[in-house]
Amino acid sequence: MVNRAAPRGALIIGDFAVYCRRDADTPAAREPCMHPESSPRARLARARLYGILDLGYVAPTDVERVAEQMCAGGVDLLQLRAKGLPELEIERLAVRVEPITAASGIPLILNDFPELVPSMGAQGAHVGQDDLPVAEARWRAGRSLAGDLPAPIIGKSTHSLAQAVAAAEEGADYIGFGPLFPIFCIGGIKRENLEVVLAAGARRVVIVSGILQTVEIAGYCREVKGRLGEII
Repeated sequence: MVNRAAPRGALIIGDFAVYCRRDADTPAAREPCMHPESSPRARLARARLYGILDLGYVAPTDVERVAEQMCAGGVDLLQLRAKGLPELEIERLAVRVEPITAASGIPLILNDFPELVPSMGAQGAHVGQDDLPVAEARWRAGRSLAGDLPAPIIGKSTHSLAQAVAAAEEGADYIGFGPLFPIFCIGGIKRENLEVVLAAGARRVVIVSGILQTVEIAGYCREVKGRLGEII
């Protein structure tokens, strides 16, 4: 059933909006329309392997190749992280990475700088304990969308149970650790110690250096993703 109050170019199906923004000139304009099962939040709900394209490991000149390999390997979400770089440089990097993630249907998450989410066509932002509150990050990430696109995904880093509970109360869509939302375990996880992490109860993981420092990124991601799929 079509919701007559839907924004121009949108079809409401249940809680999801399906978009054909053919008249837009931003990276967010995509064809064909987004199916509900392919929406960023649906992808988040199914996510098991969260990849981080960290400029601490990858040269700026190599971001496209690494992003392509990570997507080909099957990461479920891809975060662009470039600590210490100015906003303008983050924007330049995001412009190069966004077409790659979009072509693969993989949500692009920007570390910090939620205000860049709308113009870059990213699907969300990730904030740390010393960064913006979740509500403020969500407002900045969606402020120029005016209801025309799905609400942005906002994730938050947590390092204790108290922080995890606080992030849940803030309304985070996912947290790095916690009992109430999709849990992505992070911190020194690699293919070599994955079995130990899984034995401890982890079901979703974030791998950074292991992916970014291997010769065959796509194969590495496929192997890890396959192992995660065996235990779900």
